[in-house]
Amino acid sequence: MRAMVLHQPGLPLELVRRPDPVPGPGEVRLRVLACAVCRTDLHVVDGELPGTRLPIVPGHEIVGVVEALGEGVSEPRLGERVGVPWLGHACGHCGPCAHGQENLCDTPQFTGHTRDGGFASHVVADAAFCLPLQAQGADAVHLAPLLCAGLIGWRCLRAAGDDAHALGLYGFGAAAHLVAQVALRQGREVYAFTREGDTAAQDFARRLGAAWAGSSAQAPPKPLDAAILFAPVGDLVPRALQAVRKGGRVVCGGIHMSDIPSFPYRLLWEERQVMSVANLTRRDGLEFLQMAAREPLQVHTSVYPLEQANQALHDLRSGRVQGAAVLVP
Repeated sequence: MRAMVLHQPGLPLELVRRPDPVPGPGEVRLRVLACAVCRTDLHVVDGELPGTRLPIVPGHEIVGVVEALGEGVSEPRLGERVGVPWLGHACGHCGPCAHGQENLCDTPQFTGHTRDGGFASHVVADAAFCLPLQAQGADAVHLAPLLCAGLIGWRCLRAAGDDAHALGLYGFGAAAHLVAQVALRQGREVYAFTREGDTAAQDFARRLGAAWAGSSAQAPPKPLDAAILFAPVGDLVPRALQAVRKGGRVVCGGIHMSDIPSFPYRLLWEERQVMSVANLTRRDGLEFLQMAAREPLQVHTSVYPLEQANQALHDLRSGRVQGAAVLVP
């Protein structure tokens, strides 16, 4: 197999060749068809997430074909196409797991963080945490971003609340361009916030149907019912609080964010809320993918060969990717 490996945070990934991995009990080996590149991968590469196992193969938006089964595995079957998301394993017996919150498991494993991920030609995954993609008609490149950008966007949208008609999206990248489409289909209004001067992303948001698009330093034309923050910038929290109405909600969707600055209590007063969304559950995955199979989303991608993973990460960091970057072995 070929894999792009991180040996030390801050250094470029290195292309290495290894024997094909052997799945253990309860695991499957996949031949990777495509793996999308996520901002979380940047946090892993930059050493911003504690607990990263090194060396590590990043990547957690994997579409692959099952080509070997470990002991005790009957599902998925050989030859089936499946997806592997960020949550690679949960214990099933801690307090959060017992209450249906496996996304908050006390001893989780994360794909591309504590177990090798999809920046490779092959990957081993926990069979119970593979998501079925048999019903999906799209090709692997356009399915891969659904496995995190789509899933975390879906969970954030649900956290924003069914009554969030005027919805602000801060950071209009892979996740926002997908959740915007879902929100619009639900009859919501979408207001897109981008980096200062990023007119390309603003135009992209308008083409997808956003009612308004501008810089995150600007105020929206009307108070928002809720705002979702995908950009990992703590300064955006008080700005979003200022933009939402009384009783409005600010949802932080990133796994990592720069420090939130102090802000006047009046921005939080009048029952405004700030909350985070952490990881995902398999139920989230099944619900979202079933919805996407019924009503396919426009998934905008930039494709890179596996060996150009460092370039894909650089382009994502620089804001040069519209939609999602996807690696193809």
